[in-house]
Amino acid sequence: LTFSFLFAEACPTLPTTEFADVTADMYPVGTKLSYECDRGYRRRSGQYLGIQCQSIEQVASWVYKEFQCIDEKVLLSIAPTVELDVTQKAERETQKTAAPQKQVNLSASDQKDFCGPPKTVPHASLRLNKQYYVGQVLHFKCQSGYDRRPPTSGTRECKKVNGKIGWTPLDMRCTNDS
Repeated sequence: LTFSFLFAEACPTLPTTEFADVTADMYPVGTKLSYECDRGYRRRSGQYLGIQCQSIEQVASWVYKEFQCIDEKVLLSIAPTVELDVTQKAERETQKTAAPQKQVNLSASDQKDFCGPPKTVPHASLRLNKQYYVGQVLHFKCQSGYDRRPPTSGTRECKKVNGKIGWTPLDMRCTNDS
């Protein structure tokens, strides 16, 4: 077990981009993300929704703890047989809907340093943390009702150049001007 994630170099705070949403396809070793249960669902008590990209046997992989987002109505129910049925159903759904971790075609060298997209979890969505590491590439998309104005490169990358860590410029802006 390699603990290289402890030495990942953190990026400065990401500058805000008005009217844009941020996504990523790959995450450097050391990245921590968390799931957030959808409205009307809650995590089962005592379970942790966080995941971390770690280097395990020299391959970057997401480390998950077991958790589920359970319908609040079922969670509050006192009928254990109903809860058990829902739990089994949720496990089957997880197996069916879990996206493969490496949807993005990663080269052998990338697999050492980057995790692909995390798996999907029924009734949960990923919440991006505000901490990123060198090598992280973020994709920006204008929110609904806003248009991308040129130049239109919608990515930023956290790079280390001459010993200094920083974000590449974002060459786009989102506006609702007509």
